[in-house]
Amino acid sequence: MTSSRTYSLKEAFSQPAALTMFFFGFTSGLPFLLVGGTLSAWLKESNVSIEMIGLISYTTLTYSLKFLWSPLVDQLRLPLLSALGQRRSWLLAAQILLCVSLLAVSLISPQALMLFVLFTFLAAFAGATQDIVVDAYRIEIAPAEVQGALAATYTLGYRFALLASGAMALILADHIAWPLVYQLMAALVACMMLATYFAKEPTHKAAAFNTLAATIKDGVIGPFKDFFLRYRGAVGVALLLFMGLFKISDQMLGVMAFPFYLESGFTKTEIGAVSKFFGVWVGIAGAFIGGASVIRFGIERSLLVGMIVGGLSNLLFVLLALFPAKLYIFIFVIGGENFAGGFLGTAAVAWLSALVNRHYTATQYALFSSLVTLPGKVIGGLSGFMVASIGYVGFFVFSTLSILPALILFMWLRSRVTLEQEE
Repeated sequence: MTSSRTYSLKEAFSQPAALTMFFFGFTSGLPFLLVGGTLSAWLKESNVSIEMIGLISYTTLTYSLKFLWSPLVDQLRLPLLSALGQRRSWLLAAQILLCVSLLAVSLISPQALMLFVLFTFLAAFAGATQDIVVDAYRIEIAPAEVQGALAATYTLGYRFALLASGAMALILADHIAWPLVYQLMAALVACMMLATYFAKEPTHKAAAFNTLAATIKDGVIGPFKDFFLRYRGAVGVALLLFMGLFKISDQMLGVMAFPFYLESGFTKTEIGAVSKFFGVWVGIAGAFIGGASVIRFGIERSLLVGMIVGGLSNLLFVLLALFPAKLYIFIFVIGGENFAGGFLGTAAVAWLSALVNRHYTATQYALFSSLVTLPGKVIGGLSGFMVASIGYVGFFVFSTLSILPALILFMWLRSRVTLEQEE
């Protein structure tokens, strides 16, 4: 797997698109914890069982199934908003739905669980739709050689959003009611609508078709046909399998993290300060080092290093399980885990972007990124039962070993897949 490098670090990070991706990273990152980790802390305090918390995390499967409606994002022009352009109109529509859903969640008690979960699902759906649009925007606004830099500035914005929806939300929840916290998060979404309005619309080459059948054929069948024409037979199958496995150790850990921190004896303020403040800054450092690594050493080597470091970082949680309520160990564990996640995340975005044919930007990238998260989400939904049966230590060891199949596939694919951007 190879990729050309013709841009300097200064050129890559100083392009105007890098600033835009900071704001779009923020709007993408904001709902992630609000329907995941932060929500699990609210549910835990509302006496919802650990098994049910794991099952409720299935609402975030929208992030793994977003490829199902991504052809609409590529093909369908939205009424009233279409003057903004294909990408910005869809992003603004998703932000409106997200804002309304968060407000609805804030007005419903977790005790009315079914209705609460319904609006949580709508918020997750809006967040996943944002991701479809933002990923397509990033790929279309700049060439493949600088995607590592755009991924880094996107991650910077994303991590700032995690500060807001993680650290700030948890610290606020120690002093004000959870519903008010979620209303404040909805207000931040409303602010991000301004960034969407003023952003530059990228060139989107949408083909025009005379019939509905032709539109469906190109928009739904075309992206999948194109992928298997470029990566035939066993290579294509192995490539899709690899996408589902190379971040699985990181994905499966998420939903159990906050209950684990609370059971380890830390307050919400301590968790917010360490996990979602200190950890976010370390993650930002990891993301920028990952972006620089992609530009300097290439996508392939950066991805390999990120996979290894990301898998091994899960073993750090064993320390915390063995020595609970030790703040200095908590800081060390969170620092290592977030640095690894930031580095791997940037390398992963650059690698996936290099596989996309720009004629099917939204659909193909949504498919690829969905495959990245799907296995981990499925296992994550059952993680409460795993912890109940094998304990936290066993769960963390299992999550680390889960990276081994991806490493084997990587070594097999490296001489069979060439990374190149098709126009």
